[in-house]
Amino acid sequence: MKKWVLPVAIIALLVFAVYSWAKGFNNKAVVLQEDAKTTWSNVESAYQRRNDLIGNLVKTVQGAADFEKSTLTEVINARAKATSTSINVGDLSAANMAQFQQAQAGLSGALSKLLVSVERYPDLKSNANFLELQSQLEGTENRINIARDRFNEGVNNYNKHIKIFPNSVLAGLFNFDEMTRYKSNPGSENAPDINFDFNKKAA
Repeated sequence: MKKWVLPVAIIALLVFAVYSWAKGFNNKAVVLQEDAKTTWSNVESAYQRRNDLIGNLVKTVQGAADFEKSTLTEVINARAKATSTSINVGDLSAANMAQFQQAQAGLSGALSKLLVSVERYPDLKSNANFLELQSQLEGTENRINIARDRFNEGVNNYNKHIKIFPNSVLAGLFNFDEMTRYKSNPGSENAPDINFDFNKKAA
């Protein structure tokens, strides 16, 4: 009987070691994955804040006499598309993220045109509500950049965890797939080039 004690003990230790490793890998992968999903929700929240501010900006501009209706329409349509384009955090695929990014880029372009058009309306440029919205939009663009950077950092931590050996062996068994990073359009690494300095120009 005693000659079986050592082999059984070794096997038991090996099983416990493998179980502990697998449990530790799984739990950390879940935590990192959920953290990355939360940071994506923060990205969408930052974009939603921008969409809300743009909606208020449009209402303010609509009150200006003879303002270019085609420019307003373009912003309104782009905002509607951007607002309706969201991603389920459980399906952060490259295709879905590209679609989301395209919708937001379209809104950025329309907003830039709107703010350029405002140059021709001195009364609008000096409107206190309009100036406040401009300031908030500028801050929101910075929030968006920070949120996207944090999302990519979270995805990077998760991806590294599941791809290093021997974790990569368990990743396939436990269905932990690589997550997609947020990729900017070429040349759009920074916040959109939107001019918020109307007061300085008017001075």
